[in-house]
Amino acid sequence: MDWLRDPGFLGTHATIGADLSQLMATLFTGLFIIGWIQAKKRQADAHHWLMLGGMIAMLSFFVAYYLFRQLGVLAVEGKEGFGGSQALYDYVFIPVLTLHIILVIIGLVMAVYMIVLGFRSQTVVQGIRSLNETALQTSWKKVGLLLGAITVIVMGLFFSRVATAGFSMRKMEVYLGLLILVAVVFAIEMAIQRIWPNGARRHRALGRFTMIIYCILFVTGTFTYTMLYILYPGKIG
Repeated sequence: MDWLRDPGFLGTHATIGADLSQLMATLFTGLFIIGWIQAKKRQADAHHWLMLGGMIAMLSFFVAYYLFRQLGVLAVEGKEGFGGSQALYDYVFIPVLTLHIILVIIGLVMAVYMIVLGFRSQTVVQGIRSLNETALQTSWKKVGLLLGAITVIVMGLFFSRVATAGFSMRKMEVYLGLLILVAVVFAIEMAIQRIWPNGARRHRALGRFTMIIYCILFVTGTFTYTMLYILYPGKIG
């Protein structure tokens, strides 16, 4: 994957990997905005397939980003670095970067959650897809089983990484943080289903929340890209 470190194609100081990340972020955000407009227009079938395809593609892309570690606007490695002042780095760039990373994690979890919720809350009658205006409840038993399955998968990924790259406390913190985040999401879901027992209303409310997250993600990602590769490009010697 050395070619990802070559000069990018957007005419900035970025690498191909960083430019590809920015391009894909723009594409996904555009797709989700179109999907949101389709939902507002009650184009349920078009909305379903566009959002499903877009979220699966986004998840696949970020898996590739994690595995190869070069597909990202945020990666400050190799030739890339921050060329601005220390104060700008500490009080502007790092806070925005931190917010972006937190939102990336939330956004990926919400992508999986919204895919599941979309299938659970919909109904198809004579080829016409619509949201089911009925109560949609999940038991603690089902949540526990699902969380257990996710824990097994995540820990399997962790130990596979340890086997190939060695153990580090930072890696363990990342994986444990992911599991804690998933557990928190499940706990929030149990609370939310009391607020919005109606599956259709829950889907619409959380869909708006997820859309806002993705728009902020695009803004913060573009901001960090601009600072790193346009306004304050730097070199790491």
